[in-house]
Amino acid sequence: MNNCVIVGGAPISDYSSITPYLSPDDFYIYCDSGLSHEPFLGFPPSLIVGDFDSHPNPGREIETLTLPREKDDTDTFYAAKIGVERGFKSFILLGATGRRLDHTLGNVSILLYLDSLGLKGKIVDSLSEMEILSREPLFISPEFPYFSLLAIDGKARGVDISNAKFPLVNAEITPDYQYGISNEVIPGKISRVSVSDGRLLLIRVREG
Repeated sequence: MNNCVIVGGAPISDYSSITPYLSPDDFYIYCDSGLSHEPFLGFPPSLIVGDFDSHPNPGREIETLTLPREKDDTDTFYAAKIGVERGFKSFILLGATGRRLDHTLGNVSILLYLDSLGLKGKIVDSLSEMEILSREPLFISPEFPYFSLLAIDGKARGVDISNAKFPLVNAEITPDYQYGISNEVIPGKISRVSVSDGRLLLIRVREG
């Protein structure tokens, strides 16, 4: 099954760094003002979701779910739940980071939600990509010379980092001491990160 791509309304400064993640066969959910990205991404909506407080309802002949403005879920979180209900196993979130830190952190929590269901999720923006490190090791290629591991879900134990400037073996990272920021991939190598207990947010960064 292909990716469920969820497009939010946060700014995207460089579409060329994002389009390589996308395929015509993906399922595209545009959320409210995320519709402003459609001409630049080049893929039409499979589904439109929103309360349309930041973008008019386009009234197109495309499945559209109109949400109330007063609700517990953000438009983006609701879209993720719809994607789960429709059986998708892999999610890419675009337009999910930017000027509103509260929305950015809320969208990071979608990655935790998906991981808790055993599903894969990734937030991609013009400078970085984010995903949850939990059950399986993850890798950082030289395309991303910098990376960070952040404890956003309690204490993480048994943290290993190899092929990096700052390696770790059986380490512990806690939310109140985030020393896993801005590590570097050894040139010509692929870094490997893993955790035996807990979850971490892995952020791969394209440039310093």
